[in-house]
Amino acid sequence: MKFYKWFILWFIASVSAASLLSYNMFVKDEKSLFIPGETSHGHYQIELKCSACHTPFMGVKQDACMKCHEDEMKDIRDSHPENKFSDPRNFDMVSKLDARKCVTCHQEHKPHVTDKFGVTLPEDYCKNCHEEIGNDRESHKGLAFNTCNNAGCHNYHDNRALYEGFLIKHYGQEDHLTNASEIQLEKRPEKPQPVADGKSPMNPIIHQEWLSTAHAKANVNCKDCHTSDENPEWSNKVSYKTCQDCHTKETDGFLKGRHGMRIAAGLSPMTPELAKLPMNKSAAHKELNCISCHSDHRFDLKKAAVDACLKCHSDTHSLKYKESPHFTHWQRDSRNNENTLGVSCATCHMPRVKKFGKVTVEHNQSATIRPNEKMLRTSCMKCHGLDFSMNALADKELIQNNFKGEPAIKVKSLDWAKKRDKK
Repeated sequence: MKFYKWFILWFIASVSAASLLSYNMFVKDEKSLFIPGETSHGHYQIELKCSACHTPFMGVKQDACMKCHEDEMKDIRDSHPENKFSDPRNFDMVSKLDARKCVTCHQEHKPHVTDKFGVTLPEDYCKNCHEEIGNDRESHKGLAFNTCNNAGCHNYHDNRALYEGFLIKHYGQEDHLTNASEIQLEKRPEKPQPVADGKSPMNPIIHQEWLSTAHAKANVNCKDCHTSDENPEWSNKVSYKTCQDCHTKETDGFLKGRHGMRIAAGLSPMTPELAKLPMNKSAAHKELNCISCHSDHRFDLKKAAVDACLKCHSDTHSLKYKESPHFTHWQRDSRNNENTLGVSCATCHMPRVKKFGKVTVEHNQSATIRPNEKMLRTSCMKCHGLDFSMNALADKELIQNNFKGEPAIKVKSLDWAKKRDKK
């Protein structure tokens, strides 16, 4: 009889536990109960979408990583591509470190061993293949291997602004360039066409706002965004997919960056309250999409470049922006036109880039910020010399103050490269 009572209690407890787990899994979608540890800064937004990375029986496959990062690896001319290690001549390197797979170096849910950029290897991992570098190069004698990626010298994947030839070419540049320039945006035709279909709801204020935009100049009318071939009925809610029809590159960048990666993974849109960086409480529940930064009908580029950012971001770096020389230049230059040379938030974090003869704005923040040396070519060197720029990006306190002042850090790699070149 006593055993029977214990069995009933065990059965009730088991059913209750199973019900609670099922409720959290399938009703509340609380998969976080099964996450074994903290997720890295780059992936925490999509940690509840387990299938974005994991397969049911084969763990994390390489294809899962490349689905999001393949284009980025191509753009940065990956210094350690997979085919480098697949070459039979380099098999000895693979035996030391199988760098053909992302998960060899990057593993999730291991906060006790995860370093910046989600690296889970010991910080001296470079010695696996470059153990003799101290003998080969005089400048490297006596340097510990844990300084390779921490002294402004090397990045494992992206060395577009750190390779020796580039350093030598830009050696001795002045700190503040007299020929500073910004990539100019394409000019739009000056022939706005009023809405004349007789069906679109007409608000005179909205119509006036629209008339001042590039959309009006390109003859993009209300119905082009508020209706579609699939949904001919008028809709007040415009999806990011509507923007994607014309702004493919920008939308693709948005979906790969911090603002849109949750949408790309099939989750609800990102909101500031989900961010790890400090955010303004007033914007906590605002869902991020294209019009979060580009207002509904004005699409003001200047507002999107500064005001839209500060509406959400309240970390020290962001709050210090309006005290910085960059903002002083922005205020002065932005009075002229949208091709201003002043430095906005977007200048560094969403820079204008020119590919295949076309100018676009890079909407994927990861493409220019982690590691921050990615900004050297796309942003800093439009106005500053390479030496000054590298020193500034290596100075953590200066970054916190939003570059108000001079760098207190000296990166030696330019001098080393020049010295080696002379020899």
